[in-house]
Amino acid sequence: MVFFASKGYRVVAHDRRSHGRSDQVWDNNTMDQYADDLAELIEALDLRDVILVGHSTGGGEVTRFIGRHGTGRVAKVALIGAVPPLMLKTEANPGGLPIDVFDGIRKGTYDNRSQFFRDLVTPFYGYNREGAVISEGIRESFWLQGMMGGLKGHLDSIRAFSESDFNADLAKFDKPTLVLPGDDDQIVPIGASAHSTVKIVRHAVLKVYEGADHGLTQTYQDRFNADLLKFIEI
Repeated sequence: MVFFASKGYRVVAHDRRSHGRSDQVWDNNTMDQYADDLAELIEALDLRDVILVGHSTGGGEVTRFIGRHGTGRVAKVALIGAVPPLMLKTEANPGGLPIDVFDGIRKGTYDNRSQFFRDLVTPFYGYNREGAVISEGIRESFWLQGMMGGLKGHLDSIRAFSESDFNADLAKFDKPTLVLPGDDDQIVPIGASAHSTVKIVRHAVLKVYEGADHGLTQTYQDRFNADLLKFIEI
């Protein structure tokens, strides 16, 4: 955010409901509501010519926003390691992940989410790969961000990011779109996400970071900032 603000852009980010500094609510921790919350924020600030940038579940939030609210206020879209079109394996989506994977995430979160977040950071940033440079600062920051959210909201979000079908939302994309994944993403596999997304959003630009992990906005920070800036300024 500081990088783009220093380039003269207005940069706005929000903490998803039940996450971070936002209120922890029991109901409506759904992808539809996430998108509606984003729409409310954009309208409240009267933002126009918006460049929507969504990472991981945030990419789903951005995609559902377009599906539900259109692109009237949108100039461009960037999906970074994003979950669309569908993470869950189904008959129509054989490349997805089986429900057992997400049940395991639910159990780990419910039983001991503090330890779960400490363990998750390793595959998230590719720290289990040979030659990886491990940052204790990133590890601690990741854990802290996770623990700031509410348990109920976390459990609901697992269903939201894993079971939401974004195919119809992606079909409504009519603005310049950047799809940027890492091909060694251990959290959101590239085949069922980015490669499938660009088959639906045919005008999208696919930019793959070879060997990159799910947390590439931090592990490849300078390269990512430069590439996103180039896309914005084209």
